[in-house]
Amino acid sequence: MDSIVKKLSEIESAASSIVEHAEAQKEVLDKEYQEKRRLFDIELESRTMSEIQKIRDHLETDTQNVLNGQSSDNNSATIALQKNYKERHSQYAQEILARITTV
Repeated sequence: MDSIVKKLSEIESAASSIVEHAEAQKEVLDKEYQEKRRLFDIELESRTMSEIQKIRDHLETDTQNVLNGQSSDNNSATIALQKNYKERHSQYAQEILARITTV
């Protein structure tokens, strides 16, 4: 009977050691997982910010191109109107005078 109790005690002791070792391994694995997750989060944040900056730069370039095009179009229109006025301002003045006096 003593040998059975002794064997059971040894088995329990071995099982306890296995459980303790498993708990220690679990803690190590948890720390490794947390570190990997932290590094992944940092890398993902970096890549995300990089992509966002690329998109912002692209949008800024496109916006600037559109604004430059509109500015060029406005300048062309202004120059055309000024040229038209220089060439026909006397005619416009006569037409205005004619409208005023025919009323």
